[in-house]
Amino acid sequence: MRTIQLPEKPRVIGVMGSHRGDTRTLEEAYRVGEGIAKRGHILLTGGGGGTMRAASEGARKAGGLVVAVLPSERHYPAKGYPNDFVDIPIYTGLSDARNAINAKTPDVLVALRGGLGTLSEIALALKSGTPVIGLRCPRFEVAGDIDVIRVATVEGVFEELKRMLGD
Repeated sequence: MRTIQLPEKPRVIGVMGSHRGDTRTLEEAYRVGEGIAKRGHILLTGGGGGTMRAASEGARKAGGLVVAVLPSERHYPAKGYPNDFVDIPIYTGLSDARNAINAKTPDVLVALRGGLGTLSEIALALKSGTPVIGLRCPRFEVAGDIDVIRVATVEGVFEELKRMLGD
């Protein structure tokens, strides 16, 4: 059994991205997950492969806690869910509707390159007031003052997290 040290009030940081991913994006996801764990935060993902798995692996190997909001039910798991690095799987049976949970649960959402699922999570997060940091993320036309905080590097992700969370 693993022992995980968490601060008194840990922050939940969501990392969203494709269930696939090119080499660069997967390496970035791993480093983001690792950095989240090293800062004492809880990682939240969709629990699948690709960027979700890479971020989970990085966090887990750094001693962090990995929570995954899964599309399937416990008795009917979807293929590839949860990945091997998930500590707490949350089986929702909600399919893509789980994206709302992924978007509204974290204190901050970090978006990596992804598809329509990632795009929906970004939109739902912004709509609910969850700050979104986009790593190499395209610009979106959004009405009002809300927008994705775009950064070009993993280091930029942690500079923004420090600015937002003070850690």
